[in-house]
Amino acid sequence: MSLAKIEPLFQSKLNHLQQQGVRKGEEKVVTGVLPPSAGFGPRYRLQGHDERAFLRMNSNSYLGLARHPAVIEAETRAVEEFGTGPGAVRFISGTFAPHIELERRLAAFHGREAAMLFSAAYATMTGVLPQLISEQTLVVSDALNHNCIINAIRLAHPAGKAIYAHSNISELENILNTNRDRYQRVCVVTDGIFSMRGDHAPLAELAACCARHQDDYAEGIVTVVDDSHGIGAFGKTGRGSEEVTGAQADILIATLGKSFGVNGGYVAASATTIAYLRETAPLYIYSNPITPAEAAAALAALDVLESPEGLQLLERLRDFSRKLRSGLQQLGFETLSGEHPIVPLFIRDTAKTAALVAHLFDHNILATGLNYPVVPQGDQEIRLQVSAEHTGKDLEYLLNVLADFRQ
Repeated sequence: MSLAKIEPLFQSKLNHLQQQGVRKGEEKVVTGVLPPSAGFGPRYRLQGHDERAFLRMNSNSYLGLARHPAVIEAETRAVEEFGTGPGAVRFISGTFAPHIELERRLAAFHGREAAMLFSAAYATMTGVLPQLISEQTLVVSDALNHNCIINAIRLAHPAGKAIYAHSNISELENILNTNRDRYQRVCVVTDGIFSMRGDHAPLAELAACCARHQDDYAEGIVTVVDDSHGIGAFGKTGRGSEEVTGAQADILIATLGKSFGVNGGYVAASATTIAYLRETAPLYIYSNPITPAEAAAALAALDVLESPEGLQLLERLRDFSRKLRSGLQQLGFETLSGEHPIVPLFIRDTAKTAALVAHLFDHNILATGLNYPVVPQGDQEIRLQVSAEHTGKDLEYLLNVLADFRQ
């Protein structure tokens, strides 16, 4: 047995990614975090750059709860009580009291009957979606849906697949119209917040469209929304795209690994649906859950989110997101309007995107460039992500560095 024959193929693929300008390369290793000082937010130390301190503009920790004292204390207490890991999958002996309480709280937070934890949001989507799809199901997906949705559809092997142009409800309507005699069931799946752009799905219009065609299919139409970037970062109370649009999907998928600052994913739906998923979703049945301590930390994060402090953090996040968009526009950069903390800076050229990312890094700012094929050709961008841990001085510094690049 040997890898000698196949490794040249691996290297060829790596070389091709390098030539395309999309190879991610070595990961940056965080070696320490410096606390806020002199009006600036936290700064991050990186391996190999020990004398430098970086402003992080590419973190999903929108509310900064990963470093919140109450969240840290809750996880510490739970580690001391339950240990560092669950020791088994849920149905054997890996279910702990914090898991049950967190599922109850998440269901209540989202106005659902029940919720169910997974090891990650990606595992949630790939574990849940195939269980909703039969051999007589049509899956309909937004063109800009996340990779987890794309791969979940591939795993499901549906009878049919259709893609509508990004947020184009007229195209969705046409798909549902033209397929009414071909399938028993339809599953319409979309991101809530689209991770590359920070815009949100028109959930009210989507729900109304699906309702109009519900009776055209013997087993109806099921709507699934992955709002991993929306929960805890969007809406007055942090309930995401559903709160902003006033519409509720049949099945909601989200993460604990972004605004909640912990780890794991979850699905919220009716009690019957969750009971069915517990018996059928292999990534739940055969994978260890998040640790009891992570569940306890997520409960503490949810406590913060539902408190006056949480409302203040969300308002701060909205304010900083608006200010960054306004600052970019004043400098002549292209972005999208909105209040979500994902603020895209469109460059629309791979080489120029890489050059600006390098310029930011040279000035101690961590930002992520997104190039084709991660985003469509011509949509190359830098995804800036605002956090409630940032300060006005952080945004001013970032905009000044961008202004230098413009000049």
